[in-house]
Amino acid sequence: MNGLMNTLVMSHLGHNRLSTAFPTSQPQETDLILATYPKSGTTWLKALIFAIVTRTTYPLTENPLLFNSPHELVPFLEFGLYHNNPSPDLEGIPKPRIFSTHMPYTALPTSIFDSKCRVVYICRNPWDQLVSFWHFSTSAAKRWSTEYSISLDETLDMFCRGVISFGPFWDHVLGYWKASQGMPNKVLFLKYEDLKEDIMGQTKLLAQFLGFPFSVEEEGGGVVEEVSRLCSFENLKELEVNKTGKLSSGRDKSAFFRKAEVGDWSNYLTPPMAEKMKKLIQEKFEGSGLMFKMP
Repeated sequence: MNGLMNTLVMSHLGHNRLSTAFPTSQPQETDLILATYPKSGTTWLKALIFAIVTRTTYPLTENPLLFNSPHELVPFLEFGLYHNNPSPDLEGIPKPRIFSTHMPYTALPTSIFDSKCRVVYICRNPWDQLVSFWHFSTSAAKRWSTEYSISLDETLDMFCRGVISFGPFWDHVLGYWKASQGMPNKVLFLKYEDLKEDIMGQTKLLAQFLGFPFSVEEEGGGVVEEVSRLCSFENLKELEVNKTGKLSSGRDKSAFFRKAEVGDWSNYLTPPMAEKMKKLIQEKFEGSGLMFKMP
């Protein structure tokens, strides 16, 4: 891939800010951290966590998600809070504070795990993740320069070599997977496909883990359905706030809402490309206990 193109894509996604992304101060016990590999359901899960945690603060019909992008309500540590300010003031953020990061598990400070704050991780099958990343990177490249483009073949090559934002896919996913196995009360590991298949069940599981379980009265009153409906990809995509305007990063808000379909990779990856990834994933995840539905 063209060197300039590589620089544009990587710098846009914040790969070079890993070392300064997290605060040096002790995390609060009520802090919630959403960790994801890029293009694995980050925007969707930000909305879901925010809605779960704030459902008693705001009526769902007046939830800030209706008027703000999920990325404005749940900021990235490395992109938003620490992008221009190495020492941002976090004290004014209402509790529980919700933060997001693409950083790998090995880059998290020990203070995160020495505290009682919780970490939620969501992964996506690598075929769909790759295609989504390619679309997003292409969009980013066009924003920086109309002269260069990145092909899907080039993106696949980067993926297979692990030369991609935030490190190899398998290292990122396995880091949080192993942490969730060893500390199930500290790290919750979710799958994008499970969320698509059973959003209500996963919403209840998520709420329980976060310390904001739905009461019997709430479940009987349809609150789980209302939260799930508010945070459905289809609903979020159609909100005017997510269709127009830009984030502080300069990215169009609409760029974070494409298809969110499971299996969309089959419209882009050729059988040899899919098979190449399959062999790699089988090799990297062998013996881990973590399984993906293979093409």
